[in-house]
Amino acid sequence: MISASDFSKKQIIVFYPAHGDKMAFSNDNIIIRDGEGTAKFQSTCYRLFAIFVIGDTSITTGLIKRSKKFGFSICLFSNSLKLYEVIGSRTEGNTLLHMHQYQMSDIDIGQRIIENKISNQKSALNKIRNKTEDNKKAIRSLDNYRKRLVDVKMPLLSILGIEGSASKIYFQEIFDNAEWNGRKPRIKVDYINSTLDIGYTLLFNVIDALLNIYGFDTYYGVLHRCFYMRKSLVCDLIEPFRPIIDITVRKGINLRQIQSDDFVKYDNKMQLKWENSARYTELFMKAILEYKDDIFIYVQNYYRNFMKGQSVEEYKDFLV
Repeated sequence: MISASDFSKKQIIVFYPAHGDKMAFSNDNIIIRDGEGTAKFQSTCYRLFAIFVIGDTSITTGLIKRSKKFGFSICLFSNSLKLYEVIGSRTEGNTLLHMHQYQMSDIDIGQRIIENKISNQKSALNKIRNKTEDNKKAIRSLDNYRKRLVDVKMPLLSILGIEGSASKIYFQEIFDNAEWNGRKPRIKVDYINSTLDIGYTLLFNVIDALLNIYGFDTYYGVLHRCFYMRKSLVCDLIEPFRPIIDITVRKGINLRQIQSDDFVKYDNKMQLKWENSARYTELFMKAILEYKDDIFIYVQNYYRNFMKGQSVEEYKDFLV
């Protein structure tokens, strides 16, 4: 399996096909050419971790063979950033890992994940300059919620209740620089919720790709319950990393990189205008890749501890 030092040299390429752009390969290099055949981008296959293709393009069998040979994934997204297929590298047949997943009672791992998430939400609020009294009060409240999850085993509903209460306080303050009515996942009632969905989607698929390196059954989680066609384990492990996106959105609003005018209302949902898609994707991928090595080490440590059946205290936290 890939090591941390090898992963640090890997690239994630985001490809928006436009005006006849196509992917090809030559001498173990991935090349993106425009409609006239001129090379716009080139990278060796040895350094690739994943290619995110957003929009419509043609993929050859030769490219698919190389994704298998060199161990990178091709992730296909619709124009609205909905992932519909992953081609290429993944570890298959890790039956021992699957046995551990299906047999272990691991709600305490989920509790540790939520503790880590709330800790990072607190850190995100601490990054706000010129804090108001409401900000400071929210930070104290989050710390109290986090402490309730330490050294005390709780049932699932209690953990989720603490997570929900903490998140309500957190979202009121992290976006106190804009007018909005709170977090409403996937409903896209306003441009902030829609922007968060975009960032979380990209983050979700980076973590999904990392879990596939080790051969996890990503549909079997430790916190989110099994549900048809939901990648519950990815939903679990994304939690401590969400503040990466939240901080990026807050900063983007302050710098006017993220604005309501970048969106259009369609069928009662705020959707990003196509001409702004590449800019928003670049903004989020830059933020995610700043933590690329830390995310990899977190997943690697999770795999090793999980396989050894180690106590939850041995699991590594991610710090934003």
